[in-house]
Amino acid sequence: MRRADRLFLIIHALRGRRSALPARSLAGTLGVSLRTVYRDVVDLQTSGVPIEGEAGVGYVLRKGADIPPLMFNAEELEALVVGTRFVRAFGGKRLGLGASAALLKIEAVLPPELRERSRRTRIFAPELDSRIEASGMIDRLHAAIENNEVLRLEYSDQSGDASLREVEPLCLAFWGGSWTIGGWCRLRNDFRNFRPDRIVAMAATGEVFAETKSRGLEAYLQAVGMRGEAR
Repeated sequence: MRRADRLFLIIHALRGRRSALPARSLAGTLGVSLRTVYRDVVDLQTSGVPIEGEAGVGYVLRKGADIPPLMFNAEELEALVVGTRFVRAFGGKRLGLGASAALLKIEAVLPPELRERSRRTRIFAPELDSRIEASGMIDRLHAAIENNEVLRLEYSDQSGDASLREVEPLCLAFWGGSWTIGGWCRLRNDFRNFRPDRIVAMAATGEVFAETKSRGLEAYLQAVGMRGEAR
């Protein structure tokens, strides 16, 4: 479990309690050692979370200083739910799982009436096996961008003409009906956009590139006129 998740769950476990929660109980719930719990609690206290107690006794949130649950109005909450559904449908498996986990964390601290409201929205984004998002292509491209991996693409253009390209991938953009991956094309020695659904074959070269001022993301966004939209 990530440290950020542990800290969130510790606060959630202490919220609303009238009696001290033993560190051993927290450790068992989180699946970590007592030492890890002690360290996490100290870190939370240092950052300003009003936790009282000590090792061997247990912990509570200071009376009258409970951290309020996340609060959203109906429109904000619906936007989060709908956004999660769209990410699950169009963002690839990795981001889809992340969006679902994030929504579960939000719902865990919502008042009952808002939690129920979050489940009533009627805007859907069906997940279909026939779409490119289900193929794993978007996840692979996303990973290459994060790791600065040079990709070798066999690419078919609009006319059906194929070419081999080495690309330094910089970003993915979703246009509602299709994706593009933007990056530096070594064949053309310039920025180019490629549609993932026209990639015939893709392989990692094993080379890692370093972004520069003239060949990095900012330069790409400026070159293709996406600067404002990306922000």
